[in-house]
Amino acid sequence: MTIADIKKSTESKMDLSITAFKNNLTKIRTGRANPALLDAVQVDYYGSSVPISQVANVALLDARTISVQPWEKGMGAKIEKAIRESDLGLNPASMGDLIRVPMPPMSEERRKEMTKLVRTEGENAKIAVRNLRRDANEAVKKLVKDKQASEDDQKRSEADIQKVTDRHVAEIDTLVAGKEQEIMAV
Repeated sequence: MTIADIKKSTESKMDLSITAFKNNLTKIRTGRANPALLDAVQVDYYGSSVPISQVANVALLDARTISVQPWEKGMGAKIEKAIRESDLGLNPASMGDLIRVPMPPMSEERRKEMTKLVRTEGENAKIAVRNLRRDANEAVKKLVKDKQASEDDQKRSEADIQKVTDRHVAEIDTLVAGKEQEIMAV
């Protein structure tokens, strides 16, 4: 493995960390309705636990309401129960085959809790990026130790890896700030 390979794989792993972080952010509730909010909710479907999106059509009715349209008649009650028992604080209501999930307005205290959660997620993503930086630097040091690269190459590569790390940490900070604004907007 060369220094260029190490840099390339580290950057792609950091990009994957950012993608995972963005995915986690979509699951954090804001004041607006978002169908991705229900992705984490699991429903009992013939003895196995599956995401709601695999047993129903999840869409937006309006800015504050998610609609869930089960594909099978008997699933409505199970889906409604799963949403109610999830830790999202939602109260679904059945209207025939359609389940409406209204988003209750969040209190100021709840908004602050959510921003703390966003910051925690952001910090976890930064830790993941920094761990990748450490692993890359150790791999480069091993190449130098095995006499496959010079110490000058090591210094240059560590500086390059640090630049990539700084760029990814800045992107995480930007995402955290954007999500905090979204949560605090009434």
